[in-house]
Amino acid sequence: MPDANTAGKAAARVAVIGSGYWGKNLVRTFRELGALEIVCDTQPETLHEMQKKYAVRTTQNIDEVMLDPSIGAVVIAAPAALHYEIAKRSLESGKDVFVEKPLALRVADAQHLIEMARTRRRILMVGHILEFHPAIVELKRRIVRGDLGKIQYLYSSRLNLGKLRTEENILWSFAPHDIAITLFLLNELPARVSTHGGSYLNPPIVDITLTSCDFKSGVRAHIFVSWIHPFKEQKLTIVGDKMMAVFDDLEPEKKLMLYPLRIQWVDRLPVAQKEAGQAVPIPSDEPLRLECEHFLDCLGTRREARTGGESALRVLQILDACERSLASEGVPVSVDATHANYVHPSAVVDQPSEIGAGTRIWHFSHVMSGARIGKNCNLGQNVVISPGVQIGNNVKVQNNVSVYTGVELEDDVFCGPSMVFTNVLTPRSHIGRKHEYKRTLVKRGATLGANSTVVCGRTIGEFAFVAAGAVVTSDVPAYALVAGVPARQVGWVCFCGERLLAGDRPRCVACGRQYEIRDGQCSERTAETSETAVLSRAAG
Repeated sequence: MPDANTAGKAAARVAVIGSGYWGKNLVRTFRELGALEIVCDTQPETLHEMQKKYAVRTTQNIDEVMLDPSIGAVVIAAPAALHYEIAKRSLESGKDVFVEKPLALRVADAQHLIEMARTRRRILMVGHILEFHPAIVELKRRIVRGDLGKIQYLYSSRLNLGKLRTEENILWSFAPHDIAITLFLLNELPARVSTHGGSYLNPPIVDITLTSCDFKSGVRAHIFVSWIHPFKEQKLTIVGDKMMAVFDDLEPEKKLMLYPLRIQWVDRLPVAQKEAGQAVPIPSDEPLRLECEHFLDCLGTRREARTGGESALRVLQILDACERSLASEGVPVSVDATHANYVHPSAVVDQPSEIGAGTRIWHFSHVMSGARIGKNCNLGQNVVISPGVQIGNNVKVQNNVSVYTGVELEDDVFCGPSMVFTNVLTPRSHIGRKHEYKRTLVKRGATLGANSTVVCGRTIGEFAFVAAGAVVTSDVPAYALVAGVPARQVGWVCFCGERLLAGDRPRCVACGRQYEIRDGQCSERTAETSETAVLSRAAG
């Protein structure tokens, strides 16, 4: 990680990763602001266009961005499924980060990025561009001032016959904008949400969703998004008991209109009086430029971004609740309980035990007293967690697995279906051996394949991969791939799980990470180690 002086000097130099559908606009804007250093993309023709248009340095290799100490910040406009991994690598490399929405596709991943940014004292900003739109800022000012009166409901529509995604559904692609605006205007989280949707073009990818949000204040918001609509529409209607407002982002002149709400009672029945709307003068500043200027200002002042990680996390909390409602055919889901742990009625959790927020325990599972389970874990059907077992955060234990006393699972461990742990080397039914329990440690990010067995007293290294059906009788090094009975090492695997090619310095063909293998050990080559290697070679 660069020191404070280096980081300060490099703060205004920005790399944009992803220069396609939306990324090209970020390239243009940061170029106009004089902050663009390099553009990274996987498509040579896209890079050629950027280089020709802006005379900017380009690369297909993300490592060139991460290892360059002159680059202080990374702007991420890659596909949403890659946001978490690229942002994580950027923070690990000491860069400030601007991520297009959504911050991640999982609440736990967003929380991890927020914590990383906090501990590393890095800026983390998310591209909720409409919070910088002059019309939305003016609408917020009028709501706070009371011009609209008591807010009753909102209705937003974001429709288009546009680019269809395969890595995310319409809810995650379009709705973050409208959820972010709703939270910004109301300054309140909904108590519960209900989402209905349909998959028509490419099942099971959902193309259309309608979400209802109920707020404790009595406000209700309706969010309609679709990418199979005959025309483009981006509107927000907000109704108060004094006045109604309509924001139309596609309207070239009158983007924000106000309409009086006047009701007359005739023969004891309400009759609405329709009146002409009043256009609100709005500055012509481009929202994207305002957003990018704010990011650059945060880099210089080290102030937290207006649309920082915490605000993005609130949007993801609601999206997660919407997704669960969608999967349950519109059953209302409590947003307040999004991070509460869930225990199925058929499961048993003995007390005292510790269950982290967001952890889910499914059918017929049993957590015994004294067990400690971290946040955002998932225990499948018929899982047993014995007394004293310690399980980290974001651990997945699949169906029919028993985790016995003496076993410890660090963060991000995956236990495949029906895999087996033991805790005694010479078990006998007629001889008690509880005093002989051996400790088994499975380190961060390791994968234990389906039907594999780990004999007690062993350590599975970080990000190691135990193949399905293997029987582990000795320690497994970090990043090692082992298979067979007894298990033997047959190769190395990447952080992402893909097998590494042979060689002393293999590079993952899937995610681009680089490794160094020396003396039977594998380690990832970070920015710092690579820079040290370059200096060592130069000195030699």
